[in-house]
Amino acid sequence: MHIHILGICGTFMGGVAALAREAGHRVTGCDAGVYPPMSDQLRALGIDLIEGFGADQMALKPDVWVIGNVVSRARLPDGSPKFPLMEAILEAGAPYTSGPQWLAEHVLQGRHVLAVAGTHGKTTTTSMLAWVLEACGQQPGFLVGGVPMNFGLSARLGQGKAFVIEADEYDTAFFDKRSKFVHYRPRTAILNNLEFDHADIFDDLKAIERQFHHLVRTVPGSGRVVVNGLEDSLERVLHQGCWSEVRSFGAAVSDFTAQGEPHDFAVLERGQVVGHVRWALSGVHNQLNALAAIAAADHLGVPPAEAAQALARFENVRRRMEVRGTVAHAGGDITVYDDFAHHPTAIRTTLDGLARRLGQPRGRILAVFEPRSNTMKLGTMKAQLPWSLENADLAFCHSGGLDWDAAEALAPMGARAVVGANIDTVVNQVTQAAQAGDHIVCMSNGGFGGIHERLLKALAAP
Repeated sequence: MHIHILGICGTFMGGVAALAREAGHRVTGCDAGVYPPMSDQLRALGIDLIEGFGADQMALKPDVWVIGNVVSRARLPDGSPKFPLMEAILEAGAPYTSGPQWLAEHVLQGRHVLAVAGTHGKTTTTSMLAWVLEACGQQPGFLVGGVPMNFGLSARLGQGKAFVIEADEYDTAFFDKRSKFVHYRPRTAILNNLEFDHADIFDDLKAIERQFHHLVRTVPGSGRVVVNGLEDSLERVLHQGCWSEVRSFGAAVSDFTAQGEPHDFAVLERGQVVGHVRWALSGVHNQLNALAAIAAADHLGVPPAEAAQALARFENVRRRMEVRGTVAHAGGDITVYDDFAHHPTAIRTTLDGLARRLGQPRGRILAVFEPRSNTMKLGTMKAQLPWSLENADLAFCHSGGLDWDAAEALAPMGARAVVGANIDTVVNQVTQAAQAGDHIVCMSNGGFGGIHERLLKALAAP
Protein backbone atom coordinates (compact mmCIF):
# COMPACT_ATOMS: atom_id res chain seq x y z
CA MET A 1 0.00 0.00 0.00
CA HIS A 2 1.18 3.53 -0.78
CA ILE A 3 0.10 6.16 1.75
CA HIS A 4 0.78 9.88 1.47
CA ILE A 5 0.63 11.76 4.78
CA LEU A 6 -0.36 15.43 4.99
CA GLY A 7 1.36 17.03 7.99
CA ILE A 8 3.98 14.31 8.27
CA CYS A 9 6.49 16.21 10.43
CA GLY A 10 4.25 16.40 13.49
CA THR A 11 5.32 14.07 16.29
CA PHE A 12 2.23 11.86 16.02
CA MET A 13 2.01 11.74 12.21
CA GLY A 14 5.75 11.16 11.97
CA GLY A 15 5.29 8.18 14.27
CA VAL A 16 2.47 6.85 12.08
CA ALA A 17 4.77 7.20 9.06
CA ALA A 18 7.56 5.27 10.80
CA LEU A 19 5.19 2.45 11.78
CA ALA A 20 3.73 2.25 8.25
CA ARG A 21 7.22 2.08 6.74
CA GLU A 22 8.26 -0.64 9.20
CA ALA A 23 5.14 -2.59 8.25
CA GLY A 24 6.28 -2.59 4.62
CA HIS A 25 4.11 0.13 3.14
CA ARG A 26 5.39 2.76 0.75
CA VAL A 27 5.22 6.07 2.60
CA THR A 28 5.53 9.63 1.31
CA GLY A 29 4.42 12.85 2.91
CA CYS A 30 4.33 16.62 2.94
CA ASP A 31 4.40 19.47 5.42
CA ALA A 32 4.95 23.20 5.62
CA GLY A 33 8.56 23.96 6.42
CA VAL A 34 9.69 20.33 6.47
CA TYR A 35 11.65 20.50 9.69
CA PRO A 36 13.95 18.44 11.93
CA PRO A 37 14.20 16.37 14.01
CA MET A 38 11.29 14.47 12.48
CA SER A 39 12.32 15.27 8.89
CA ASP A 40 15.79 13.78 9.50
CA GLN A 41 14.31 10.67 11.12
CA LEU A 42 11.85 10.14 8.28
CA ARG A 43 14.40 10.60 5.51
CA ALA A 44 16.68 8.10 7.30
CA LEU A 45 13.80 5.61 6.96
CA GLY A 46 13.65 6.22 3.20
CA ILE A 47 10.47 8.32 3.31
CA ASP A 48 10.24 10.99 0.60
CA LEU A 49 9.18 14.39 1.93
CA ILE A 50 7.65 17.23 -0.08
CA GLU A 51 7.61 20.87 1.00
CA GLY A 52 4.15 22.43 1.16
CA PHE A 53 0.62 21.29 0.32
CA GLY A 54 0.51 21.89 -3.44
CA ALA A 55 -2.22 20.24 -5.51
CA ASP A 56 0.44 18.92 -7.90
CA GLN A 57 1.01 16.11 -5.38
CA MET A 58 -2.18 14.51 -6.74
CA ALA A 59 0.10 13.02 -9.41
CA LEU A 60 1.48 10.64 -6.76
CA LYS A 61 -1.85 8.73 -6.79
CA PRO A 62 -1.39 6.93 -3.44
CA ASP A 63 -3.82 4.23 -2.33
CA VAL A 64 -4.95 6.50 0.48
CA TRP A 65 -4.28 10.03 1.71
CA VAL A 66 -3.72 10.21 5.48
CA ILE A 67 -4.70 13.64 6.82
CA GLY A 68 -3.07 15.21 9.89
CA ASN A 69 -5.03 17.59 12.09
CA VAL A 70 -2.82 20.50 10.98
CA VAL A 71 -4.85 20.45 7.74
CA SER A 72 -8.04 22.51 7.52
CA ARG A 73 -10.42 24.15 5.02
CA ALA A 74 -8.99 27.57 5.92
CA ARG A 75 -8.64 30.31 3.32
CA LEU A 76 -5.84 32.82 2.86
CA PRO A 77 -6.59 36.58 2.81
CA ASP A 78 -6.84 36.50 -1.00
CA GLY A 79 -9.51 33.80 -0.79
CA SER A 80 -7.34 30.94 -2.04
CA PRO A 81 -7.23 27.69 -0.01
CA LYS A 82 -4.48 27.34 2.59
CA PHE A 83 -4.26 23.62 1.75
CA PRO A 84 -4.86 23.27 -2.01
CA LEU A 85 -3.91 19.59 -1.93
CA MET A 86 -6.80 18.85 0.44
CA GLU A 87 -9.21 20.72 -1.82
CA ALA A 88 -7.98 18.65 -4.77
CA ILE A 89 -8.44 15.41 -2.82
CA LEU A 90 -12.02 16.37 -2.01
CA GLU A 91 -12.77 17.43 -5.60
CA ALA A 92 -11.39 14.14 -6.96
CA GLY A 93 -13.36 12.03 -4.49
CA ALA A 94 -10.06 10.34 -3.60
CA PRO A 95 -9.89 8.03 -0.57
CA TYR A 96 -8.68 9.74 2.60
CA THR A 97 -8.59 8.99 6.32
CA SER A 98 -7.16 10.39 9.54
CA GLY A 99 -3.92 9.31 11.19
CA PRO A 100 -5.64 7.76 14.22
CA GLN A 101 -8.12 5.89 12.02
CA TRP A 102 -5.38 4.49 9.76
CA LEU A 103 -3.40 3.45 12.83
CA ALA A 104 -6.42 1.73 14.37
CA GLU A 105 -7.15 -0.27 11.22
CA HIS A 106 -3.61 -1.19 10.14
CA VAL A 107 -1.49 -1.36 13.31
CA LEU A 108 -3.63 -1.66 16.44
CA GLN A 109 -6.09 -4.25 15.18
CA GLY A 110 -5.67 -7.48 17.17
CA ARG A 111 -3.14 -6.00 19.62
CA HIS A 112 -3.51 -5.50 23.38
CA VAL A 113 -3.57 -1.71 23.28
CA LEU A 114 -2.46 0.17 26.40
CA ALA A 115 -3.52 3.81 26.01
CA VAL A 116 -2.13 6.57 28.24
CA ALA A 117 -4.40 9.60 28.52
CA GLY A 118 -4.20 12.73 30.66
CA THR A 119 -3.59 16.46 30.55
CA HIS A 120 -0.03 16.02 31.83
CA GLY A 121 2.57 13.26 31.79
CA LYS A 122 1.30 11.29 28.77
CA THR A 123 4.66 11.10 27.02
CA THR A 124 6.62 10.21 30.15
CA THR A 125 4.12 7.62 31.39
CA THR A 126 3.81 6.02 27.94
CA SER A 127 7.60 5.77 27.82
CA MET A 128 7.74 4.29 31.34
CA LEU A 129 5.11 1.68 30.50
CA ALA A 130 6.76 0.71 27.20
CA TRP A 131 10.11 0.35 28.99
CA VAL A 132 8.64 -1.76 31.81
CA LEU A 133 7.10 -4.16 29.28
CA GLU A 134 10.34 -4.23 27.27
CA ALA A 135 12.51 -4.87 30.34
CA CYS A 136 10.16 -7.67 31.37
CA GLY A 137 10.46 -9.44 28.02
CA GLN A 138 7.18 -8.50 26.33
CA GLN A 139 8.70 -6.69 23.30
CA PRO A 140 5.89 -4.14 22.98
CA GLY A 141 5.15 -1.86 20.08
CA PHE A 142 4.73 1.80 20.94
CA LEU A 143 3.97 5.26 19.64
CA VAL A 144 5.14 8.09 21.90
CA GLY A 145 4.90 11.86 21.42
CA GLY A 146 8.60 12.20 22.20
CA VAL A 147 11.80 10.17 22.18
CA PRO A 148 12.23 7.79 25.15
CA MET A 149 15.96 7.63 25.81
CA ASN A 150 15.77 3.91 26.63
CA PHE A 151 14.74 3.27 23.01
CA GLY A 152 16.12 6.20 21.01
CA LEU A 153 13.08 6.33 18.71
CA SER A 154 9.47 7.42 19.08
CA ALA A 155 7.66 4.49 17.44
CA ARG A 156 8.07 0.82 16.58
CA LEU A 157 5.78 -2.12 15.78
CA GLY A 158 7.26 -4.52 18.35
CA GLN A 159 7.11 -8.30 18.37
CA GLY A 160 4.72 -8.91 21.28
CA LYS A 161 0.96 -8.58 21.63
CA ALA A 162 1.17 -5.30 23.56
CA PHE A 163 1.09 -1.89 21.92
CA VAL A 164 1.53 1.19 24.13
CA ILE A 165 0.24 4.47 22.75
CA GLU A 166 0.13 8.05 23.95
CA ALA A 167 -3.59 8.82 23.84
CA ASP A 168 -4.24 12.47 23.05
CA GLU A 169 -7.59 14.16 23.69
CA TYR A 170 -6.98 16.70 20.91
CA ASP A 171 -9.30 16.37 17.92
CA THR A 172 -8.62 13.85 15.14
CA ALA A 173 -8.93 15.86 11.91
CA PHE A 174 -10.95 18.68 10.34
CA PHE A 175 -13.54 16.08 9.28
CA ASP A 176 -13.55 14.14 12.57
CA LYS A 177 -13.79 16.32 15.69
CA ARG A 178 -13.69 13.42 18.14
CA SER A 179 -10.61 13.07 20.33
CA LYS A 180 -7.84 10.99 18.79
CA PHE A 181 -7.96 8.43 21.56
CA VAL A 182 -11.47 7.15 20.79
CA HIS A 183 -10.00 5.37 17.76
CA TYR A 184 -7.55 3.24 19.74
CA ARG A 185 -9.99 0.91 21.56
CA PRO A 186 -7.62 0.07 24.41
CA ARG A 187 -7.84 -3.00 26.61
CA THR A 188 -5.88 -1.10 29.28
CA ALA A 189 -6.45 2.64 29.69
CA ILE A 190 -4.55 4.99 31.99
CA LEU A 191 -6.40 8.17 33.01
CA ASN A 192 -3.44 10.02 34.47
CA ASN A 193 -5.04 13.37 35.35
CA LEU A 194 -7.51 15.79 33.82
CA GLU A 195 -7.86 19.57 33.88
CA PHE A 196 -8.83 22.24 31.40
CA ASP A 197 -6.61 22.59 28.32
CA HIS A 198 -6.94 23.03 24.54
CA ALA A 199 -9.09 26.14 24.87
CA ASP A 200 -9.04 26.39 21.06
CA ILE A 201 -11.31 23.34 20.72
CA PHE A 202 -12.94 22.73 24.12
CA ASP A 203 -15.35 25.19 25.75
CA ASP A 204 -14.81 23.97 29.30
CA LEU A 205 -13.59 21.09 31.47
CA LYS A 206 -16.93 19.33 31.21
CA ALA A 207 -16.46 19.01 27.44
CA ILE A 208 -13.11 17.27 27.94
CA GLU A 209 -14.56 14.99 30.63
CA ARG A 210 -17.15 13.89 28.08
CA GLN A 211 -14.40 12.90 25.64
CA PHE A 212 -12.60 10.95 28.39
CA HIS A 213 -15.83 9.13 29.08
CA HIS A 214 -16.07 8.23 25.38
CA LEU A 215 -12.65 6.60 25.81
CA VAL A 216 -13.83 4.67 28.89
CA ARG A 217 -16.82 3.42 26.87
CA THR A 218 -14.48 1.65 24.43
CA VAL A 219 -12.65 -0.46 27.06
CA PRO A 220 -14.01 -4.05 27.14
CA GLY A 221 -15.38 -5.71 30.25
CA SER A 222 -12.19 -7.76 30.67
CA GLY A 223 -10.13 -4.59 30.32
CA ARG A 224 -8.73 -2.31 33.01
CA VAL A 225 -9.05 1.41 33.63
CA VAL A 226 -6.17 2.77 35.69
CA VAL A 227 -7.23 6.06 37.26
CA ASN A 228 -5.57 8.75 39.37
CA GLY A 229 -7.45 8.67 42.67
CA LEU A 230 -6.51 12.28 43.45
CA GLU A 231 -8.54 13.79 40.60
CA ASP A 232 -12.17 14.86 41.11
CA SER A 233 -12.52 15.34 37.36
CA LEU A 234 -11.69 11.67 36.72
CA GLU A 235 -14.13 10.59 39.43
CA ARG A 236 -16.79 12.47 37.48
CA VAL A 237 -15.71 10.70 34.28
CA LEU A 238 -16.11 7.26 35.86
CA HIS A 239 -19.41 8.30 37.46
CA GLN A 240 -20.82 8.67 33.93
CA GLY A 241 -20.36 4.91 33.58
CA CYS A 242 -17.57 2.34 33.56
CA TRP A 243 -17.91 -1.29 32.50
CA SER A 244 -14.36 -2.50 33.18
CA GLU A 245 -12.14 -3.31 36.15
CA VAL A 246 -10.86 -0.12 37.82
CA ARG A 247 -7.49 0.17 39.54
CA SER A 248 -6.63 3.48 41.22
CA PHE A 249 -3.34 5.04 42.23
CA GLY A 250 -2.07 8.02 44.19
CA ALA A 251 -4.65 8.64 46.91
CA ALA A 252 -4.34 7.17 50.41
CA VAL A 253 -7.19 4.73 49.71
CA SER A 254 -6.01 3.81 46.19
CA ASP A 255 -4.97 0.33 45.06
CA PHE A 256 -1.41 1.48 44.30
CA THR A 257 0.33 4.04 46.52
CA ALA A 258 3.87 5.23 47.22
CA GLN A 259 5.76 5.66 50.47
CA GLY A 260 8.92 7.74 50.54
CA GLU A 261 10.54 10.49 48.52
CA PRO A 262 9.82 10.79 44.76
CA HIS A 263 13.36 9.65 43.90
CA ASP A 264 13.37 6.70 46.36
CA PHE A 265 10.07 5.11 47.33
CA ALA A 266 8.29 1.89 48.19
CA VAL A 267 5.37 0.77 45.99
CA LEU A 268 2.37 -0.48 47.94
CA GLU A 269 -0.55 -2.49 46.61
CA ARG A 270 -3.51 -2.25 48.97
CA GLY A 271 -1.21 -1.36 51.83
CA GLN A 272 1.39 -4.10 51.25
CA VAL A 273 4.88 -3.28 49.96
CA VAL A 274 5.30 -4.96 46.56
CA GLY A 275 8.30 -3.13 45.09
CA HIS A 276 10.80 -0.32 45.41
CA VAL A 277 11.83 2.40 42.95
CA ARG A 278 15.11 4.28 43.27
CA TRP A 279 15.89 6.44 40.23
CA ALA A 280 17.23 9.78 38.99
CA LEU A 281 13.83 11.35 38.31
CA SER A 282 12.38 14.04 40.56
CA GLY A 283 8.92 15.27 41.44
CA VAL A 284 5.72 13.79 42.87
CA HIS A 285 4.30 13.84 39.33
CA ASN A 286 6.85 11.24 38.20
CA GLN A 287 6.12 9.15 41.28
CA LEU A 288 2.44 9.14 40.22
CA ASN A 289 3.42 8.37 36.61
CA ALA A 290 5.37 5.37 37.91
CA LEU A 291 2.38 4.05 39.90
CA ALA A 292 0.19 4.36 36.80
CA ALA A 293 2.70 2.42 34.68
CA ILE A 294 3.05 -0.29 37.34
CA ALA A 295 -0.75 -0.70 37.63
CA ALA A 296 -1.11 -0.93 33.84
CA ALA A 297 1.76 -3.42 33.42
CA ASP A 298 0.18 -5.54 36.17
CA HIS A 299 -2.81 -6.01 33.86
CA LEU A 300 -0.47 -7.80 31.44
CA GLY A 301 0.90 -10.02 34.19
CA VAL A 302 4.03 -8.06 35.07
CA PRO A 303 4.56 -8.32 38.87
CA PRO A 304 4.85 -4.87 40.49
CA ALA A 305 8.25 -5.81 41.96
CA GLU A 306 9.63 -6.45 38.45
CA ALA A 307 8.04 -3.29 37.10
CA ALA A 308 9.64 -1.27 39.89
CA GLN A 309 13.05 -2.82 39.16
CA ALA A 310 12.66 -1.88 35.49
CA LEU A 311 11.79 1.73 36.38
CA ALA A 312 15.08 2.03 38.26
CA ARG A 313 16.70 1.80 34.79
CA PHE A 314 14.30 4.24 33.12
CA GLU A 315 16.22 7.05 31.41
CA ASN A 316 13.35 9.52 30.91
CA VAL A 317 12.34 11.27 27.68
CA ARG A 318 14.15 13.91 25.72
CA ARG A 319 12.99 17.40 26.65
CA ARG A 320 11.81 16.30 30.11
CA MET A 321 14.20 18.18 32.44
CA GLU A 322 16.96 17.27 29.99
CA VAL A 323 20.28 18.87 30.87
CA ARG A 324 21.38 20.67 27.71
CA GLY A 325 24.71 21.81 29.12
CA THR A 326 26.63 23.38 31.96
CA VAL A 327 28.90 26.41 32.05
CA ALA A 328 31.84 26.16 34.44
CA HIS A 329 32.05 28.95 36.99
CA ALA A 330 34.35 29.45 39.94
CA GLY A 331 31.48 29.75 42.38
CA GLY A 332 29.52 26.79 40.94
CA ASP A 333 28.40 25.59 37.50
CA ILE A 334 25.42 27.16 35.74
CA THR A 335 23.13 24.40 34.39
CA VAL A 336 20.70 24.83 31.48
CA TYR A 337 17.70 22.46 31.22
CA ASP A 338 15.13 21.87 28.48
CA ASP A 339 11.58 20.93 29.44
CA PHE A 340 8.32 20.55 27.49
CA ALA A 341 6.15 22.18 30.19
CA HIS A 342 3.69 24.72 28.76
CA HIS A 343 0.50 24.46 30.82
CA PRO A 344 0.63 26.38 34.16
CA THR A 345 0.20 23.17 36.18
CA ALA A 346 3.04 21.50 34.27
CA ILE A 347 5.28 24.55 34.77
CA ARG A 348 4.60 24.52 38.52
CA THR A 349 5.14 20.75 38.74
CA THR A 350 8.43 20.93 36.83
CA LEU A 351 9.84 23.72 39.01
CA ASP A 352 8.61 22.10 42.22
CA GLY A 353 10.27 18.82 41.23
CA LEU A 354 13.58 20.56 40.58
CA ALA A 355 13.41 22.49 43.87
CA ARG A 356 12.75 19.28 45.81
CA ARG A 357 15.58 17.46 44.06
CA LEU A 358 18.07 20.26 44.73
CA GLY A 359 17.06 20.55 48.40
CA GLN A 360 18.48 23.26 50.65
CA PRO A 361 20.72 25.12 50.41
CA ARG A 362 20.55 25.32 46.63
CA GLY A 363 21.37 27.59 43.74
CA ARG A 364 18.67 29.82 42.28
CA ILE A 365 16.08 28.53 39.81
CA LEU A 366 15.59 30.76 36.74
CA ALA A 367 12.46 29.92 34.74
CA VAL A 368 12.56 30.88 31.05
CA PHE A 369 9.30 30.19 29.21
CA GLU A 370 7.11 31.08 26.27
CA PRO A 371 3.27 30.86 26.27
CA ARG A 372 3.22 29.03 22.94
CA SER A 373 0.39 26.47 23.12
CA ASN A 374 -2.96 27.44 21.61
CA THR A 375 -4.48 27.60 25.09
CA MET A 376 -1.76 29.93 26.40
CA LYS A 377 -1.80 32.11 23.27
CA LEU A 378 -5.49 32.75 23.87
CA GLY A 379 -4.63 34.01 27.35
CA THR A 380 -7.09 31.59 28.95
CA MET A 381 -4.70 30.71 31.79
CA LYS A 382 -2.57 33.84 32.07
CA ALA A 383 -3.85 34.54 35.59
CA GLN A 384 -2.33 31.24 36.75
CA LEU A 385 1.20 32.13 35.64
CA PRO A 386 2.36 33.79 38.91
CA TRP A 387 1.13 30.70 40.81
CA SER A 388 2.91 28.35 38.39
CA LEU A 389 6.20 30.23 38.88
CA GLU A 390 6.23 30.38 42.68
CA ASN A 391 9.29 28.09 42.88
CA ALA A 392 11.29 30.28 40.49
CA ASP A 393 13.68 32.82 41.96
CA LEU A 394 13.45 34.73 38.66
CA ALA A 395 11.16 34.30 35.65
CA PHE A 396 11.73 35.38 32.04
CA CYS A 397 8.82 35.35 29.60
CA HIS A 398 9.15 35.45 25.80
CA SER A 399 6.04 37.46 24.88
CA GLY A 400 6.42 37.59 21.08
CA GLY A 401 3.19 36.91 19.19
CA LEU A 402 0.83 37.27 22.17
CA ASP A 403 -2.39 39.27 21.98
CA TRP A 404 -2.39 39.84 25.75
CA ASP A 405 -0.04 41.74 28.04
CA ALA A 406 2.42 39.29 29.63
CA ALA A 407 3.92 42.01 31.84
CA GLU A 408 0.50 42.75 33.29
CA ALA A 409 -0.20 39.05 33.91
CA LEU A 410 3.14 38.65 35.71
CA ALA A 411 2.85 41.91 37.66
CA PRO A 412 2.02 40.09 40.95
CA MET A 413 5.58 38.68 40.84
CA GLY A 414 7.08 42.16 40.98
CA ALA A 415 10.79 42.36 40.14
CA ARG A 416 11.06 38.55 40.03
CA ALA A 417 9.55 38.50 36.51
CA VAL A 418 10.68 40.22 33.32
CA VAL A 419 9.33 40.06 29.78
CA GLY A 420 11.17 40.06 26.45
CA ALA A 421 9.53 40.60 23.06
CA ASN A 422 12.05 38.42 21.19
CA ILE A 423 14.57 35.63 21.81
CA ASP A 424 17.61 37.95 21.64
CA THR A 425 16.16 40.12 24.38
CA VAL A 426 15.37 37.13 26.61
CA VAL A 427 18.85 35.65 26.13
CA ASN A 428 20.37 38.99 27.10
CA GLN A 429 18.09 39.33 30.13
CA VAL A 430 18.94 35.85 31.41
CA THR A 431 22.66 36.24 30.74
CA GLN A 432 22.79 39.53 32.64
CA ALA A 433 20.95 38.05 35.61
CA ALA A 434 22.67 34.64 35.82
CA GLN A 435 25.00 33.87 38.72
CA ALA A 436 27.23 30.97 39.72
CA GLY A 437 25.25 27.91 40.76
CA ASP A 438 22.04 28.89 38.93
CA HIS A 439 19.69 26.34 37.36
CA ILE A 440 18.11 27.76 34.20
CA VAL A 441 14.98 25.88 33.07
CA CYS A 442 13.75 26.65 29.52
CA MET A 443 10.11 25.58 29.06
CA SER A 444 8.22 25.42 25.77
CA ASN A 445 6.29 22.94 23.62
CA GLY A 446 8.23 24.21 20.59
CA GLY A 447 11.86 24.73 19.64
CA PHE A 448 12.01 28.07 21.51
CA GLY A 449 14.27 29.53 18.83
CA GLY A 450 17.23 27.39 19.90
CA ILE A 451 17.43 29.37 23.14
CA HIS A 452 19.26 26.61 25.01
CA GLU A 453 22.37 26.70 22.84
CA ARG A 454 22.25 30.47 22.61
CA LEU A 455 22.16 30.75 26.40
CA LEU A 456 25.05 28.31 26.84
CA LYS A 457 27.11 30.23 24.29
CA ALA A 458 26.31 33.61 25.85
CA LEU A 459 26.99 32.38 29.40
CA ALA A 460 30.34 30.93 28.33
CA ALA A 461 31.49 34.17 26.69
CA PRO A 462 34.04 36.24 28.65
